[in-house]
Amino acid sequence: MNLIDNLKKRASLNKKRIILPEIMDERVIKAAELILQENFCDIILIGNDEEIAKAKEIADISKAEIFNINNPLTEELINQLVTIRKDKGMTYDKAKELILNDYMYYACMLVKLGYADGVVSGACHSTANTLRPALQIIKTKENCDLASAFFLMEVPNCEYGENGTFIFADSGLVQNPNSNELAYIAGSSADSFKFLVEKEPKVALLSHSTFGSSNHQDVEKVVEAVKIAKERYPQYKIDGELQLDAAIVPEVAKRKAPTSEVAGTANVLIFPDLDAGNIGYKLVERLAKAKAYGPICQGIAKPINDLSRGCSTEDIIGVVAITAVQAQN
Repeated sequence: MNLIDNLKKRASLNKKRIILPEIMDERVIKAAELILQENFCDIILIGNDEEIAKAKEIADISKAEIFNINNPLTEELINQLVTIRKDKGMTYDKAKELILNDYMYYACMLVKLGYADGVVSGACHSTANTLRPALQIIKTKENCDLASAFFLMEVPNCEYGENGTFIFADSGLVQNPNSNELAYIAGSSADSFKFLVEKEPKVALLSHSTFGSSNHQDVEKVVEAVKIAKERYPQYKIDGELQLDAAIVPEVAKRKAPTSEVAGTANVLIFPDLDAGNIGYKLVERLAKAKAYGPICQGIAKPINDLSRGCSTEDIIGVVAITAVQAQN
């Protein structure tokens, strides 16, 4: 059983209600139909009369719960949004505009008020448009210092990582983390790997240098992050700074980092910044024909996950399965 099939099985044991707010996207509607057929979670859709009618022509969504924005609940969501954001200058008119025209706000309010357990969006919206409402309304977990994002990667015919399974972080949210933030991303990603993959995380903080082979402030940032992460998360195997080949290839690790308990076996790869993480996951996805699920968020109080705008229907189904399992936790 592959990773996503296992997550679907786990999700089906305690079904959660996941919102797909992009009813206007054909990939999303087809994903909803297939998810409802597999029955590993309940699906909620949001739309107006015209959007709902068009979606019903595209796919069988008769088993979905559909929130028509022209219903009495909408007024409650508007008023509650005003209450939540009044300290930030939110007015009734602005809240009404957001709720009626940006379904991500509608979706986050449904989660906030207990009507749903999680959201998956981003097929036709930017990461900023997906995560801004989540951070404004759902906010971060208690005692969480930083929200971040990762991709869950499945590389076919790959002996590296966890039989080709990796987490790549941060690949979707934190632009240029400092050492403390990089350490926090490492710990959060180790938690996520252990929970989702159910295997021991082995965390490599990546760089263009391995154990001092290069001297630069970018390297120093990673070196300091490793020190912080090892102290903060002693329960996990964490090491760096490591070049990518030293992190995942045993033969290279023996030459470059023979004393490391992570080098050559890493399955959680922490990139030094968002540029590297985003480029890295796309390279592996396209050149190695890997499955890339995400960006999956960690640190938000409820599971609110993003999609690449280049995603397929299969990708959406995978992220929904991940979200449903996160919602059980």
